[in-house]
Amino acid sequence: MKKLVALLTLALVLAFGVSQNVFAQDAGAPQETEMTADTVSADTAAVMEEASSEMTTLTEEAVAPKGFHQVLKEQFIDGGPGFMGIILLTLIFGLAICIERIIYLNLATTNTTKLLNKVEAAMETSGIEAAKDVCKTTRGPVASIFYQGLNRYNEGLEIVEKSIVSYGSVLMGRLESGLSWITLFIAIAPMLGFMGTVIGMIDAFANIEAMGDISPTIVASGIKVALLTTVFGLIVAIILQIFYNYIVSKVDSLVNTMEDSTITFIDILAKYKK
Repeated sequence: MKKLVALLTLALVLAFGVSQNVFAQDAGAPQETEMTADTVSADTAAVMEEASSEMTTLTEEAVAPKGFHQVLKEQFIDGGPGFMGIILLTLIFGLAICIERIIYLNLATTNTTKLLNKVEAAMETSGIEAAKDVCKTTRGPVASIFYQGLNRYNEGLEIVEKSIVSYGSVLMGRLESGLSWITLFIAIAPMLGFMGTVIGMIDAFANIEAMGDISPTIVASGIKVALLTTVFGLIVAIILQIFYNYIVSKVDSLVNTMEDSTITFIDILAKYKK
C-alpha cells in the first residue's frame, strides 16, 4: 500500500513537471518568433544597405571623369562670351605671329661653317663670281650678307665692312619684325582679364542691390564669372610670353652667328685680296 501511494505521488510530480515545461515552451514561442523577426529585419536592412552601396558604386563608375578640354570649354562659357571671346582672339593672333616668326627664324638658320668653307673654296678655285653663286644658292641672312660683301669686293675691304654692317642692320630689323605685336598681345591679355573682372564685380553688386539682400549664391557666382576672365587672360599672357622668349633667344643666336661669321668672312676676303 505504501509503495502504491509512493508511485502515485511520483507520477503526479512527473506529470506536473512535464506540464510546466510545455507551458514554458508555449510561453517562449512568441519570444523566439519575435527574435526571429528581429533577425530577419536586421538581415534585410543589411542587404538593402549593401545593395544601396553597390548601386552608388556603379553610379560613380558610370559617371566618367571630365577631360581637360571639356572642363576648359565649360569654364570658358561660364566666363561670358564678351571678354572671353576677345581674350581668345588675342591668343589666336599672338600665336599666329609667333608661329610665323618661328618658321621664319628656323628657315633663316644657316650652317655658317659649311658656308664659309664653300665660299673660301670657290674663291680659291674660281674667283669672286663662283663665291657669289654659292651665296645665291644658300638660304639665310648670313649668305645675303656675304653676297653684299662680295659685290663690293673690288671697292676695298673698308667699303665691304661698311656694306656688311649696313645690310646687317637691315636684316636684324627683319629678324625682329613682329616682336612688338607679340609684346602688345602679352600686355593686352591680362588687362582684358582684369577689365572683365571689374565689370563682373560691378554686375554682382548690381544684382545684390536689386535683390536687396546679400545672397551667398549670387555673390559666389558673380565673383566666379568675374575671376574667370582674369585667369584666362593670365594664361594667354603666359603662353605668349614663353613663345616670345624663345623667339628673342633665337634672334640673339642668329645675330651672334652673323657677327662671328662676318668677321671670318672679312678675314677670308683679306686673304685673297690682290
